[in-house]
Amino acid sequence: MTEPDTPEERTRPRAKHRLLRAFIDADSYGFVFVLILASYVLSIVVASDWGASAVVFIQIGTVWFALRTSHAARPVRLASFVLMVLAGIAAIGNLATPDSVRPFLYAVGTLLYFIAPFSIIRHLIGRPVVDQETMLGAICAYLLFGMFFAFLYLEISIVQSDAAFFAGSTGPTTIQQVLFFSFTTLTTTGYGNLVPDQNPGQTLAVSEMILGQLFLIAGMGKIVTAWQPKRWAGGAPPE
Repeated sequence: MTEPDTPEERTRPRAKHRLLRAFIDADSYGFVFVLILASYVLSIVVASDWGASAVVFIQIGTVWFALRTSHAARPVRLASFVLMVLAGIAAIGNLATPDSVRPFLYAVGTLLYFIAPFSIIRHLIGRPVVDQETMLGAICAYLLFGMFFAFLYLEISIVQSDAAFFAGSTGPTTIQQVLFFSFTTLTTTGYGNLVPDQNPGQTLAVSEMILGQLFLIAGMGKIVTAWQPKRWAGGAPPE
C-alpha cells in the first residue's frame, strides 16, 4: 500500500473525517444542521396532528442542542427549558384536542426558534477563529431564522381566523405553505405565488427580506472571506 505523496493528499482523509464527525457529534453545529433538516422534511411530508407534534419534539431537540453547542447563558437556558416543557405538553395535548391547543403549540415553537439563532450568533462572534464550526453555525442560524418566520406566519394565520393569511387562499394556511413562503422570502427569491393578504404579515415579510440580505452580506460574506481550511494553515491556498 503506497503512502500519500503530498501534504494535501495526507490531510484530505482527515478533513473528510472531521466533516463527517461534525454531523454526528452532539457538540457540533453539524448535528444541529441535521436536526433542522429533519424538522423541515417532516413538516412538509407529514400533514397530520401527530406530524405537527412530532415536528415540535424534533424542534425541542434542535433548540436544546443549539443552545448547548452555542454555550448559551444560564438565564437563556432556563427560560428555554421552561418553553421546551410547555412545548412538549402542548405537543402531547395536540394529539387529543388539536383545535384548541394548536395556537399555543405554534406560539411556543415560534419563541424557541427566536432564541436559538441569536444564541448561535452570540457564540460565533466570540469565537477566536473562523473554521468549519463557524461556517456550520452561521448556516444553522440562517435556517433557524427561516423556521422562526414560518412558525410566526402560521401563528398569525391562526389568530387571524376571520381572514386568510395569503391573498386568494380559500382554505386554512398550512405549514408547508409558510415554510415555502418563509424561505423564498428570506432568500428574496420571491416567486409571487404566495403573498400575505394584509398586515402584520406584509410587514413581517419585508423584515424577513431585509434580515436575510443583511445576514448573507454582512454575516456569511465575512465568514466565507475569513475562512481558511486547515490544510491551508501555514501557507497560501493552492493555485
